[in-house]
Amino acid sequence: MKKNTLLLALFLFTCLTTTLAQPAPVVYFKGAIKSNKILLQRNIIKNTIINNLSLPLTTDTEENWVDAFAGMELLQYRSPWTTGRISMAFDSIKNTSDYFKRGLMELLYANYDDRYTKQVIFLMENTSSIKVYAMAAEYIRRNKTYQFPEKEIRNKISQMVKDEKDEAIASQLLSRISSKTNKIDNKIIATIFDPEFLKKTTILFSFQRPNRNYPGLAIVRDSTGNFVLDDYGNIFSVPQLARSLSNLPGYLTNGNTPQGIFRMCGFDTSKSDYIGPTTNVQLTMPFETSLQHFFDDSTIIDTEWTLKWYKQLLPNNIQSCKAMYESFYAGQAGRTEIIAHGTTVNPDYYKGEIYYPQTPTAGCLCTKELWSETDGKRIYSDQQKLVAALQKAGGPKGYCVVIELNDEDSPVSLPEILPWIKNNK
Repeated sequence: MKKNTLLLALFLFTCLTTTLAQPAPVVYFKGAIKSNKILLQRNIIKNTIINNLSLPLTTDTEENWVDAFAGMELLQYRSPWTTGRISMAFDSIKNTSDYFKRGLMELLYANYDDRYTKQVIFLMENTSSIKVYAMAAEYIRRNKTYQFPEKEIRNKISQMVKDEKDEAIASQLLSRISSKTNKIDNKIIATIFDPEFLKKTTILFSFQRPNRNYPGLAIVRDSTGNFVLDDYGNIFSVPQLARSLSNLPGYLTNGNTPQGIFRMCGFDTSKSDYIGPTTNVQLTMPFETSLQHFFDDSTIIDTEWTLKWYKQLLPNNIQSCKAMYESFYAGQAGRTEIIAHGTTVNPDYYKGEIYYPQTPTAGCLCTKELWSETDGKRIYSDQQKLVAALQKAGGPKGYCVVIELNDEDSPVSLPEILPWIKNNK
């Protein structure tokens, strides 16, 4: 009897340990296979870029040209021929739609430094669209080749503002032109690390640099105020890129991830060939979702988003920090679908870039993943680590807070954040 009992116990123990030791499901992305990667790149160059730009620029072909611009952004593709087509587009710029102008300006900001300064100034001075104006102004402002007469710009912008989206774009552009400080100082960072900040909620912190070419760092705090640890007892962290392909500022569509507070509201998976099958973290911004959802409070009956509502999330001593409102204004301006995800984009497109082998996005928070060129198997995933950390914290329900630290020319590192955590224990 004792022997049978012992055998049964051993059997149950073996079953249990075998179950616990089950490896994570194998994840595949067929597009990572070398032959498929080569085929995709050739297809983008031949069909998306060259064939589309070979069409005459008319009202009916504007979408084809904008698709080509997007392909050039993705691959960082330039050639004498495509540069000539861009020059040709400027020859007809007066006859194109605002949709086309925005696509062109995004490409110029992403792929060209100051080659088209003269043409962009002309566009800026002759557009009636606040978004086109802002994109042109940011292009000129970045290259420091144009003196901004602030009073004149304020007058021009006031004539273009038609709705609350325009108001959000105008306010952010004017704030940046005025050169008033928009940085988060040490006192504000200390407040953000205080256990009272967004207490009793899970928080995904994403610390970034003003220069988004340098990867940031993601850490996770659970609803009790404790930071999630890794398997070795250290504070969990993974690098996270908040740079978009365009590298435009966060208040503009397809710009970098804006600073500020996002609602974190669950996991999902994507069918996009550029995001891939690894579980992603769903995020929403103000205006993108209801007040009830953003505050997780079904008793709220108000349906109108205001700055006053957003301020309720911020402690009194940081309510004057403009940087913390970027997600609010980005949402007001119409930005949507910013999430935290992995990547299946070929990192070879960005060899030589500071952030390589990480890949930029359309403005999301992105973690590094590597896929086998032989069979498409996922062989490394910071995104899966982040998902596991959020599960350990109690699940992806709470807030994501994106914050820029100082402007050092280096990736954000855990040792630089640890003192803030220790000071608030």
